[in-house]
Amino acid sequence: MSALCYLWFVIGALLTLKGADWLTDGASAVALRLRVSTLVVGLTVVAFGTSAPELVVSCVSAAHGQSEMAIGNVVGSNIFNLLAIMGVTAIVRPVVCSAGNIRFDVPICMVAGVVVCALATNDLHRGDGVVLLCLLMMFFAYTLRIARSKHATTVATDSAAAATPTAHSYSPVGTVARIVVGLICLVIGGELFVRGATGIALSWGVSQSVIALTIVAAGTSLPELVTSAMAAAKGDTDMALGNVVGSCIWNLLLVLGAAACIAPLPRGDIGLIDTGTMLGATALVWLFCRYGDGAVRRINRVEGTVLVAGCIIYYAFVANS
Repeated sequence: MSALCYLWFVIGALLTLKGADWLTDGASAVALRLRVSTLVVGLTVVAFGTSAPELVVSCVSAAHGQSEMAIGNVVGSNIFNLLAIMGVTAIVRPVVCSAGNIRFDVPICMVAGVVVCALATNDLHRGDGVVLLCLLMMFFAYTLRIARSKHATTVATDSAAAATPTAHSYSPVGTVARIVVGLICLVIGGELFVRGATGIALSWGVSQSVIALTIVAAGTSLPELVTSAMAAAKGDTDMALGNVVGSCIWNLLLVLGAAACIAPLPRGDIGLIDTGTMLGATALVWLFCRYGDGAVRRINRVEGTVLVAGCIIYYAFVANS
């Protein structure tokens, strides 16, 4: 049974990630065929695509009554995004922090984290989920409003181009096929992923929260890792930061909001250390951006190393708790 759980976990992860990729490509192709601007595509399809694995895994977990998996996946993913992915990206190439990142993106991520922590003092109920989804709509409307600035337009356009390099070449049948197959892979993959992760937790004799905060969180964050790594390799580190922070916001508001609407989410073993680490990681990234080196604010390699070290320390704590 243990070996089968590992197989389910791996197959589920691959199906979930590939499903998100196909769904994003198909949806982007539809948007571009309908002459929707690349700006809107970047702010909607790309943002949703990188958070789709977390959304599916948390919603499936909520439907199965595994609240620790649902909440731990989001908290752990945000920690992994902000510490591991942001840190590795900065080590590869210093991350430039734009005025938009400093004034809007990272502070909004912090506010979203504080709201979630306040709502999740005991349990996350359906009413809380509705509140989070309403906040997501407000954030989305606000983002579209400020997206007319040069900074936001450039980031969104680059994001859409990076995520959909061949969208124009898809035939109508190919586009529909990608959307349908992507959705099927997401549903089946999410089911297998959660089932495998639960079995692994039982075989290791650890709680679901530990698996969710570490293995599951890292697995569902692979799209952000790939997107940020590609952006850094091309020298577009501003996009890398925006992708990571934007994904964190969508995780907190969309993923947790949708999961809480499916079923109430008791926080279980997800404690103050975990949520505090998530908020602390957000604050640390903001401080590095706000008071970075030089006239051009950026997260340098030393600061990137600090972020990665923080992730390692947190994982060591979780493993030994």
